[in-house]
Amino acid sequence: MDRWWQLIEEAPLTGATFGPQAILLSLLLAFVLGQVVAWVYYLTHSGLSYSRSYVQSLILISVVVAMVMSVIGNNIITAVGLMGALAIVRFRNVLKDTRDIVFVFASLVIGMACGSHRYMTAIMGTAILSLIAIYLFFTDFGSHEPHNGFLRFSLRGAIGADHPVPGILRRFCGNFTMISAQDSGFGGPAEYAYQIMVKNTAKNEEFISELEKVDGMENISLTMQEKLLEV
Repeated sequence: MDRWWQLIEEAPLTGATFGPQAILLSLLLAFVLGQVVAWVYYLTHSGLSYSRSYVQSLILISVVVAMVMSVIGNNIITAVGLMGALAIVRFRNVLKDTRDIVFVFASLVIGMACGSHRYMTAIMGTAILSLIAIYLFFTDFGSHEPHNGFLRFSLRGAIGADHPVPGILRRFCGNFTMISAQDSGFGGPAEYAYQIMVKNTAKNEEFISELEKVDGMENISLTMQEKLLEV
């Protein structure tokens, strides 16, 4: 056990000896840290494009890159040869979520750190990355709840300056703009469409209730803009 801790503490940056114990330690550490990254991704994932194979790939990438770094060692000729071999392989899988790309890049860097015997860098980097990802997830950092919506209704009669509808809109909306007003032309109710920005979405039911009290009001429809989800 003391030998393992000595390998971790020394962690030479240059001139590292890639012995059996060092290689085994780098591969095992890459496997463990890759699992940490995969678990953090699994626990903090909130989109619709979840993939089991992608989560497993985060672990395998760390181990494979650590093995590649052990093969390269300090040999430039071997590194150039591996680059040429990897250039032949074409990766056709497209990651639509930039967050997924970040986790792939993290697995790559962790594997590189473990394979080059930068063990403390790999451990500390994984810990800090995991804490940041968890913090962003629980604080819901960067989320934006849209309050824009479209209000449609039918009303018998015109909306004048003293009509109650503009007053109700001013109470519940930060701003509103009439998009269209279509008269049926047969003595029926006119159809109105407004683009609105609601002050408080929790009061939407009260908003609709107040509109229903207006004489001649029919077919009220309120559609709120939802958050965009990337699949």
